[in-house]
Amino acid sequence: MASSSERNDARKGRNNRRPGHFSRRPDAVADDWIWGWHAVEAALSNPLRGAPDLILATPERIKQLGGKFGPLPVLQQADNQQIAQRLPQGAVHQGVAVKGATLEPVDLGDFEARPGAVLLMLDQVTDPQNVGAILRSAAAFGAKGVILQDRNAPRFTGALAKAAAGAVDRIPTARVVNLSRALDELTTAGWRAVGLTGEGERDLDTVLDGQAVVLVLGSEGEGMRRLVAEHCDELARIPMPGGFESLNVSAAAAVALYEASRPRPARDPG
Repeated sequence: MASSSERNDARKGRNNRRPGHFSRRPDAVADDWIWGWHAVEAALSNPLRGAPDLILATPERIKQLGGKFGPLPVLQQADNQQIAQRLPQGAVHQGVAVKGATLEPVDLGDFEARPGAVLLMLDQVTDPQNVGAILRSAAAFGAKGVILQDRNAPRFTGALAKAAAGAVDRIPTARVVNLSRALDELTTAGWRAVGLTGEGERDLDTVLDGQAVVLVLGSEGEGMRRLVAEHCDELARIPMPGGFESLNVSAAAAVALYEASRPRPARDPG
């Protein structure tokens, strides 16, 4: 018969774990993990990231990691269920997850205003899936970087990193306190700020002129905030001949990036 202390321990979840079991800790939903093969591979390949605290991987993934990166001191073998227990509910981890490999943002001054260069600025776009999809599009169309606000923007781990499929580590990102002041700094450095809104008087393709451009997108519900819009050089719209009123912000970003990536000669500002 179990002792009273053993019964109490069992009720509290002590001494009843099988060897190698990873329990779902209270901080398991904290957004400090990266999971999914493409996201993890990109994170470990990025010299700008800090060293990871822990890597969990299945035997098959361990072979792949060893072949690509060599010995990894913090790598631990785990099965799919054990990895899932350390991640938020429903995380599709594909047999590998990394904790603690932090990525530092870049400074606005690192973005050089060359002809044809494109930056994205996101004003209060907070959904990790949307931001992850936007980063994928930014990487696909050769954007030079993405700018977000320090607050009201998700961290670049967790579901966002999975949705971005490695683009988090391929697109430089800057986080700023004030987007309006950041636009002033960028325009002083030679960038032209174009805000995307349905109320724009001209279509985006007629506004783009081959200069270095910052495309500013607001949240789906509120759009760009008034002060941010006022610091844009021009507001433009994406034409929608089908008559539908609006696009998801990640879809709008993809359309805008495609348009901005098309070669066009820079016009004489004079």
